[in-house]
Amino acid sequence: MSEKTILLVNDDGYRSEGLLAIREELKEKGYKVITVAPDRNMSGSSHSLTFTRPLRIVKLEEDFYYIEDGTPADCVHLGYFAVLKEKKPNLLVSGINTGPNLGNDIFYSGTVGGAREGTMLGFPSIAISPSSSRVRYFKEIAKICMPLIETVIEKGLPEKTFLNITIPTVPKDKIKGIKITKQGRGAYEEEVREYISPSGYLYYWIGGRENLSAQCDENSDYTAVKDGYISITPIKIDLTAYEYIEFLKNYFRN
Repeated sequence: MSEKTILLVNDDGYRSEGLLAIREELKEKGYKVITVAPDRNMSGSSHSLTFTRPLRIVKLEEDFYYIEDGTPADCVHLGYFAVLKEKKPNLLVSGINTGPNLGNDIFYSGTVGGAREGTMLGFPSIAISPSSSRVRYFKEIAKICMPLIETVIEKGLPEKTFLNITIPTVPKDKIKGIKITKQGRGAYEEEVREYISPSGYLYYWIGGRENLSAQCDENSDYTAVKDGYISITPIKIDLTAYEYIEFLKNYFRN
């Protein structure tokens, strides 16, 4: 069997515990892992690409381990075009993120943005996150993910579709199974905090508080992990609301 290549990216930076855990687990399983990660935390960067300045990619001492000074989507581009020289990997893995990417989080998440970019470039892609930012046992999460990763490598994914995978933050023997889910509302309560600097300037910090007790739709990603299941949500690249096309034709008809 020929060696399988995995392109590994993230949005938390090249020193992230989640990235290092899944990288080590993939290498132990015999995969060739090409890691391209941001040189700093790029959480919330979504699917942005850097067009206004040149990018720099640096190879670390370890084999196939690179850092760059852009976004997660930039990591995918540089990994594919600069490192792999347009040879498509068998799979792109984005993560393991340090916190959840549930519901509306997928629009902001750099982790999900990386998987989306891989899908747009034409290779199977998955995003992996825990259900809470309080988790620290990433090595165990990496081991839990391996059967899912191996299944995707073996069977592939539908065209223009990637998977957003969330692991519940419970002990491995307490995980009830897998649920194929839909996108929920989210796991955070939005907030903007106001502060005054020592010099008297007013400034704001945009963020959100984790709300793990909130109610969410049945069969959603959020409900699945809250109930102890691994959530796997298929995400399409095409965001067109097809059910409203005919309505809008009539709506804008003169």
